[in-house]
Amino acid sequence: MCEQAEKDFIEGRNAVREALRAGTPIDKLYIARGDTDRSLARIAAQAREAGLAVVEADRRKLDAMSATHSHQGVIAVAAAQAYASLEDILALARERGEPPLLVVCDEISDPHNLGAIIRTAECAGAHGVVIPKRRSAGLTAVTAKTSAGAVSYLPVARVPNLPAALQELKKQGVWIFGADAAGAPLYEADLRGSAAIVIGSEGTGMGRLVRESCDFLTGIPMRGRIGSLNASAAAAVLLYEALRQRR
Repeated sequence: MCEQAEKDFIEGRNAVREALRAGTPIDKLYIARGDTDRSLARIAAQAREAGLAVVEADRRKLDAMSATHSHQGVIAVAAAQAYASLEDILALARERGEPPLLVVCDEISDPHNLGAIIRTAECAGAHGVVIPKRRSAGLTAVTAKTSAGAVSYLPVARVPNLPAALQELKKQGVWIFGADAAGAPLYEADLRGSAAIVIGSEGTGMGRLVRESCDFLTGIPMRGRIGSLNASAAAAVLLYEALRQRR
């Protein structure tokens, strides 16, 4: 835990304040719950202005996370890579002269799953991955390691509202395909054009608003006794079907 914290965590008010000022990529900021200190309030406000996720946590959790045991009520989790924007992803597709291919992860909480999805997306020639700001794994060291370095090559955008991001992609001419067991068989989906593939969370699948934002629901045929695939495995199947069609 300590070794991981030394690599990922920025602890203490001055250290976090300077990291924010310098534009250091930060995945999430933890602030002591119930602390009325103005210095902490200013740090939290600065983080929110920068679009970062700010989470209130009790001091016992902060103590358990801390490697220095001197966190002063604030710990920032450094991101392994800076986040991109939706426009960055679409711009990469234009630069390559290809129809956009994105993977949208709806609250994938396991960093190993997220890392595996990023790795597969990069290998399959996708242009980027989109994740929500809250209730999702981020670009932590675990995610980066599991991605086998793919986070250095594939843009990952973190958005405050996933349904709104899907609507924005639609305005840009991107069709939204949601992975869902109740959907039409995968091989009936036309993934040759601009497409975003939505992968739901490990436990509950896509949220209602995200599901309603999809243009199509696409199911992966199952022939065994188990009714579903791991999220990263499902992403791989869909991505490589898209690659097959695009070739």
